[in-house]
Amino acid sequence: MTFVSSSKDTHNLTFTLVTEFDAAKERVWDVWEDPRKLERWWGPPGWPATFGRHEFHPGGLCHYWMTGPDGEKAYGWWRFLAISPHDRLEIEDGFANEDGSPLDPEDSATFTVTFEEAGAGTRMTTVSAFRSLEQLERMAEMGMEEGMKEASGQIDAILAEAQAVR
Repeated sequence: MTFVSSSKDTHNLTFTLVTEFDAAKERVWDVWEDPRKLERWWGPPGWPATFGRHEFHPGGLCHYWMTGPDGEKAYGWWRFLAISPHDRLEIEDGFANEDGSPLDPEDSATFTVTFEEAGAGTRMTTVSAFRSLEQLERMAEMGMEEGMKEASGQIDAILAEAQAVR
């Protein structure tokens, strides 16, 4: 992965992460569509994810948890708002209870992931949009930027394996 940029925009209540991968859009897309691949990179190193539910279609729900080194679990949920294969995902997400239900339905955010050709590879841009400045700042304080960079940094290994199999 090549890290391109990250930025926090307090005026528009967004956080943006831009990365590039040495792989075609279809292969980068697959690390979102295939829940077993998604599990291998969604959590930052040391906090692997498990997707108990992964309904990859508009309106589909996901329930996942990340498990820390000491066994602590952090639960989350997603709802796919829009899916344009190999080009764009729009997802509502939030913290969840152990059963996958939203911890606080009013505390959700959305993120949009776009995939563009970049030379021989793919540029993946993730824009997280928040409901309030307080929510954006809270997520920043929780280490969202570093966590997203570290998590995205795990995608290259998955792409390399997929290439070796071909």
